[in-house]
Amino acid sequence: MDHYSCFIDNEWVEASSGNRVEVEDPANGKVWASVPDCTNEDADRALESSHLAQKTWALLPPVERAGYLYKIAEGLRAEREHFATLLVREQGKTLEEAGFEVDDTVRYITYAAEAARRLKGDVLPSDAANEQLFIFKVPYGVTIGLCAYNYPLALIGRKIGPALVTGNTMVLKPHEATPVTASEFCRLVEKAGLPKGVINMVTGKGIGLATRLVSSPVTRLVTLTGSIAAGQGVAKAASQNLAALSLELGGKAPFIVLRDSNIDEAVEAAVIARYANCGQVCICAETVLVEEAIADEFTDKLLKRAAVVRPGDPMQNAGMGPLTTKAAEIRVAGLVEESVKQGAEIALGGGRPGGSGFEAGNWMNPTVLVNANRNTVTVREEIFGPVLPVVRVADYDEALDIANERPDGLSAYLWTKNPTIYMDAVQRLETGTIFLNKGIVGYIQGYHNGHKLSGLGGEDGEHGIEGYLQKRTVYMRYSA
Repeated sequence: MDHYSCFIDNEWVEASSGNRVEVEDPANGKVWASVPDCTNEDADRALESSHLAQKTWALLPPVERAGYLYKIAEGLRAEREHFATLLVREQGKTLEEAGFEVDDTVRYITYAAEAARRLKGDVLPSDAANEQLFIFKVPYGVTIGLCAYNYPLALIGRKIGPALVTGNTMVLKPHEATPVTASEFCRLVEKAGLPKGVINMVTGKGIGLATRLVSSPVTRLVTLTGSIAAGQGVAKAASQNLAALSLELGGKAPFIVLRDSNIDEAVEAAVIARYANCGQVCICAETVLVEEAIADEFTDKLLKRAAVVRPGDPMQNAGMGPLTTKAAEIRVAGLVEESVKQGAEIALGGGRPGGSGFEAGNWMNPTVLVNANRNTVTVREEIFGPVLPVVRVADYDEALDIANERPDGLSAYLWTKNPTIYMDAVQRLETGTIFLNKGIVGYIQGYHNGHKLSGLGGEDGEHGIEGYLQKRTVYMRYSA
């Protein structure tokens, strides 16, 4: 078994309790690594380290801070294969997908570093003579990065890049199921020579450790990628000290296909957007809403294309790996079972794959449900797994109504050749991201955010970087 440590004040440390958390391989259920199960005392040490480092770090020129980020990115690029293998072992995505995640992480960090010369404020005219009005943008201070298990490395890059280039320090807390890549990432931090305390990292199970980090008076901003329930818990814990929040939470992306769409292209996009990373992507296609006039043709082609996606050993198979946790497998299987009781039918997949290699681990077949409706549980709740319910709708208006009646709004897909409809969707579809005649994608220069219960703030691009800065207004009188 491989043993990994936490990273506090540029030192590799164990939990003060001496306890550890075991890490399982999602493909076979075997324990292959362990990390410290940190205590509140360990969290306080990390916070104090980040607090002491932040003032000096913020005074460095942005391009100097960026230099450290470039070194981390170079380290990741040089060890692409190593980090990809770690991602497969602890998260379960295919080796190809894991390599792409390493590449994305490099891009996130590099983009943030490149922004060092583009950080800017405002100069405004004063109402009085011999005066000037400035609005500076300054760091918050100590930030907390809470990462989900679906992209354990990319989410680190997505958070630490903007946080550090803007002069903040950060305490990272990875998900308990996927902490190994975070520990190895900090090895690159050490190698890059960052001043002590700029990045700290603690690991542990349960919500107690995260609550301690979030509720501390030292913490001035919290960035979380996780479920809606997790976001609500973080908001409550941060409320006493009114820490700023950036919450990228769950969603239930509708995949709307209208009669004038290119059906073949829409099918291909739907399959990729559902079964990528075993369906564990916050902007995955969660429900197909297909217009009745083309529903038969679309569904037939969808079933044939989805049948090509094969689960298998993620180190060897380019199809689909397992779900990351056993709890996820049980939950998703339960949603399918309940949907069938409600009248939906399994048209493809369902259950675990059989045969050699699937005796253990968190496996599930790529699944398509038909005869679902707006009240089916897999249509109401976020699945976050390889299950795609298909709902027939009369027209665009019904699809829009189903999409907008939800309390969340992270992303949506719309396939149509009618410019009037997709311009209407831009105005009325209540989500943070809309993919118009486009499959799943996320460009670093864009902006990733949710509406309604899908979150506060956002990440990526210049708007994401600005989220790590607060404003300071200065009224300057320069002559008596």
